[in-house]
Amino acid sequence: MTIERPDPPHSADEVGMLRGFLDHYRATIRLQAAGLDDAQLDQRLAPSDLTLGGMLKHLAFVEDYWFSYNLAGHEPSPPWDTAPWDDDPDWDWHSASGEAHAELDALLAAAIVHSDACLDAVLAEDPDLGRPVARPRDPARGPTVTVRWVLVHMLEEYARHAGHADLVRQSIDGATDV
Repeated sequence: MTIERPDPPHSADEVGMLRGFLDHYRATIRLQAAGLDDAQLDQRLAPSDLTLGGMLKHLAFVEDYWFSYNLAGHEPSPPWDTAPWDDDPDWDWHSASGEAHAELDALLAAAIVHSDACLDAVLAEDPDLGRPVARPRDPARGPTVTVRWVLVHMLEEYARHAGHADLVRQSIDGATDV
């Protein structure tokens, strides 16, 4: 598996800048897990139950939730559509245990491709980043978010987990230059 990490642009329009940084962090997470075997992907950094395998699956879910479900208004994709969320609200993290690295990475890679297609379609229809997403939010939870909010949130989500991934990876094999 070859994962290329693009450098974020130094100069671009707003969409190009946000997508450039998002692509950089997407690749960073995948690179943090690269080269590890299935057992290493299940290793935790105590006292947390966070694993790199769980992170790959969680981010695949987050991609589907924000880009496909909220932004584009699609129903959840498999396996999220039948996940037992009521039994385990952190199912995406916990269910990765014992899954093969190749399967988890492929799940995230496919989710990224699908997310990019959803974003491309939404922006082709209307490039205004300030417009609300397709799926309105329950008013009790606050106002419906915008396309811009989704992009910034996903950038924040990946950047935050990239820091977690640095610590977990270093605890597994000492790697610090991923």
